[in-house]
Parts: sequence; structure tokens; C-alpha cells
Amino acid sequence: MKQLVRITLSSVLLLCAATAAAATVEVRVAGVTAKGKVNVAVCDKERFLKQCAYSASVPAQAGETLVAVKDVPPGTWAVVAYQDENANGKLDTNLLGIPKEPYGFSRDARSKFGPPDFEDAAIEIGDAPATAAVRLR
Repeated sequence: MKQLVRITLSSVLLLCAATAAAATVEVRVAGVTAKGKVNVAVCDKERFLKQCAYSASVPAQAGETLVAVKDVPPGTWAVVAYQDENANGKLDTNLLGIPKEPYGFSRDARSKFGPPDFEDAAIEIGDAPATAAVRLR
């Protein structure tokens, strides 16, 4: 019984330590118009441009919109942002899959044909609050 209590207590302490090490990433999204929402995702390499683990959304504010993504653990991450101008919950694309709504990546990562590589947008997040800048295009 004592062993079970120690294991359970150790698990709780590890969970608390992991939560305490998580940071808030303040994403400053530039190039925003006053329509719809601004959606931001913080992605690891495995989930980049897929279903990212950390995200947040706020109403769009013309110029720059601040979006806080909470509880991001330390590591290498890429930030993806887009303005959902019609508030339909997705990034609208044309028949070729090219986005029709403004979008951008951390480190102003770009590519001529398709999205940038994870490494081009990658930033380091520690356990202290962090800031990332994204310019919508």
C-alpha cells in the first residue's frame, strides 16, 4: 500500500512540475483587418500544418492582434496564424489549395511553392513567457 501511495504521489508531483514548466506564448499578428477572427497554432515538427497541440483564437483587430497561447512546454515550435475573415472555422482555399485568407508563420517563413519547412519557422520556447511575431500575407 505504501508503494502505491509513493507511486501516486510521485506521479502527481511530476504532473505539477510539467505544468509549471509550461509557458505562455504571446503571438503578435500583424497585417490584420477588422474582420472575423485570428487563429494561432503552436506546432511541433510532427504536427506542423496538421492538428497542432496548442492553439488560441481571438476576434480580429485592425493592425496588430495579440493572441496568447497558454501552457506550451519548452522545446522547438513553429507558430502558424491565419485570419478567418468569414468566421467559418477554417482557412479557406481555392481549387488548387492556395489560401484565400491571410496567413503567416513565425520568423516570417515563406516558400514560393507550398508552405515553408518547419525549420524555417522554428523558434525556441523556454519555461518563461515568450513572444513570437507573425505577419499575415
